[in-house]
Amino acid sequence: MKLSLRFVLPLFVVLALLASAAMPLVDRLTFRWFVKDLDLRATLIANSVEERVGPLAAAGDRVGLRAFFSRLTEDERLYAVGVCSSGSTHPDGTAPMPTTVRCDALDAYLKSSGQVIDDAHGPLLVSARRMVVGADSSNALVIVQDLSFAARRSEETKGYLFYFFVGLGIVVSVITVVVAQLSWRGWVQGMRALMRGEGLLRPATRSTGSELQPIADDLRMLIRDLEAEHQQRDDERLAWSPQTLREILGRELRGAEVIVVSNREPFIHVRERGGVAIQRPASGLVSAMEPIMRACSGTWIAHGSGSADRDVVDSSDRVAAPVEEPGYQLRRVWLTKEEEEGYYYGFANEGLWPLCHIAHVRPTFRTSDWGCYERANRKFANAVVEEARTADPIVLVQDYHLALAPRMIRERLPDATIITFWHIPWPNPEAFAICPQREQLLDGLLGSSILGFHTQFHCNNFVDTVDRQLEARVDRETFGVSYRGERTLVKRYPISVAWPLDDGESAEPAQTSRARVRERLELPAEQAIGVGVDRLDYTKGLEERFRAVERLLERQPEWIGRFTFVQIAAPTRGQIEQYQSYAERVHTLVERINERFANRRAPAIVLLAQHHDAHEVVEYYRAADLCFVSSLHDGMNLVAKEFVAARDDDAGVLILSQFTGAARELPEALVVNPYDSDQCAEALDIALTMPLRMQRARMRLMRGLLREFNVYRWAGRMLLDAAAVRRRERFTGRVPDLIRHTRAEDRAGRVAR
Repeated sequence: MKLSLRFVLPLFVVLALLASAAMPLVDRLTFRWFVKDLDLRATLIANSVEERVGPLAAAGDRVGLRAFFSRLTEDERLYAVGVCSSGSTHPDGTAPMPTTVRCDALDAYLKSSGQVIDDAHGPLLVSARRMVVGADSSNALVIVQDLSFAARRSEETKGYLFYFFVGLGIVVSVITVVVAQLSWRGWVQGMRALMRGEGLLRPATRSTGSELQPIADDLRMLIRDLEAEHQQRDDERLAWSPQTLREILGRELRGAEVIVVSNREPFIHVRERGGVAIQRPASGLVSAMEPIMRACSGTWIAHGSGSADRDVVDSSDRVAAPVEEPGYQLRRVWLTKEEEEGYYYGFANEGLWPLCHIAHVRPTFRTSDWGCYERANRKFANAVVEEARTADPIVLVQDYHLALAPRMIRERLPDATIITFWHIPWPNPEAFAICPQREQLLDGLLGSSILGFHTQFHCNNFVDTVDRQLEARVDRETFGVSYRGERTLVKRYPISVAWPLDDGESAEPAQTSRARVRERLELPAEQAIGVGVDRLDYTKGLEERFRAVERLLERQPEWIGRFTFVQIAAPTRGQIEQYQSYAERVHTLVERINERFANRRAPAIVLLAQHHDAHEVVEYYRAADLCFVSSLHDGMNLVAKEFVAARDDDAGVLILSQFTGAARELPEALVVNPYDSDQCAEALDIALTMPLRMQRARMRLMRGLLREFNVYRWAGRMLLDAAAVRRRERFTGRVPDLIRHTRAEDRAGRVAR
């Protein structure tokens, strides 16, 4: 015991010295961490508010600035926020702003870690970030954060560190004493046995390996279980298919009826000389919803716009779909010529479409168009009620043509689970405020149980719009909107394509498609080809795309006659003046570029302004060396994903506009600003000269993502969320709405506390 104490006492002395040396070091280190974290937080705040602060500062709206900053400083650690404009000496913002912070001495605060100052309130971290207001880049956003909490935590850390070393000393001492005693006893017993002649030739009865064997067996079993669980998660992640959707309906939504409502139908019947033919319109919505309906059956309600649509329906305006292998019912809704003009061409596509895309075309809103829009939405809602076989169907309302339908359906089928998906971007609140009927549109959409968008950015814009325009309760933590006694969840569902493509297994090899396309277009066999597939719409950036091709041929004349860009442009909305003038400009631009770079071998651009079936489009995808998507503003853009899904040879390069939702999911593409013709021309050159090894590396990553996040997963997530909503509504169905929401909020508050 005396020997043990001789070891323990020096141990305590050494630990005490280590503790005294470690405490100041830990104190400084933690303080630096706090400063660094707060400075990063300052950068995040600056990036988040610059879009709001810039216009207010440019307009000189000091009252608006201070009101906005006051809401920001409700955070207990955000002490003050202000703006330094050109010529100002002190920041203009919230009070109290430290008097030592001056606009003419911001260099110290513009450093990467800001500057810590002492104030009567305590230590403060002052950070400044440059901000562009109009064309003036000399402005700065000053963010002051409270550091007093760091001092408090520092004291707590010192206490914890002291107790840690004390505990460590006690534990080490106890272990030392026990080991010393056991070792002494074992040595004494061994010496006695040796003196008695025991154990010299006798083998050990128990080995170390046998003692650890049970632990090793347990570890192996645990590893096997973890591997099996991981493999199961991988299988689930890669197993989204039509069968998966059927299983969800059978397991989570047993007996549920699925109804899809959209303006565009999956196929149209048209009269031709030989009789009636079927056309499949070029539409991202149809590309996404058609495989879903094949998997889930049900009923698809759509506008019958084909010249022979009435000739093939039964007495209830239904036709089996798809024609080649019926799996669901298509119910057609008929609109008068006046209603179609006002609802579709007028309010939807001259008003909402340019409003939401912010594509430099002024939206037009007419009272007569709004009346047609209301009547058309009422017809679709009535069709849903007529087709519903149960009181609580699952209704999937699609896109901006039917913004009023969710509320109309809710009034007639209060127990229905309504999921509305908005396929185009949702603008910021200021832009949406242009619409004269903004409150009616929001009221209609909030009749949904779930409202879906492609990206979180669009969800944020919608919630901000509701908060600005309606008397509604917005829960930004769960992204729920409570309005008129009902709750709508606002969720992100990035849409995708079927995997594999419908033609994926039967498609010919890429080399065969390559040869066939070049022969069809009378191009040399070695000709490099780029492809674009879009409707002839001003939001798709066709002019910008062709100018990029022109710029490529200017900068790299060796591509003249060796590279041809093939643009498939399906005509659309030809009755609208903006679309007519846009189509004329596109054709004129193509003619000018082809004349400028005339070559006997091949033209610079081939414009195919006509309808193409899906299998023809896939053939062009597989034949191309690159695909160029230059949308000026897009919700997702499925062309980018279709091109990737079609390239089972893992070759080809995708050039993708940064203003598409797909750019957030496919970073392996060459992401460009379509307005920058030089950057786009450089991307074209890079794509045409990219080694095959690099092409395949990029394409495999993108195809792996689409394999996992395909259209069946998109629909499956919505259906699973619908199942959760239905379970919650059944559980609380007998409780009045006001009591239900109050109790839910109380529960949420208790969980938060």
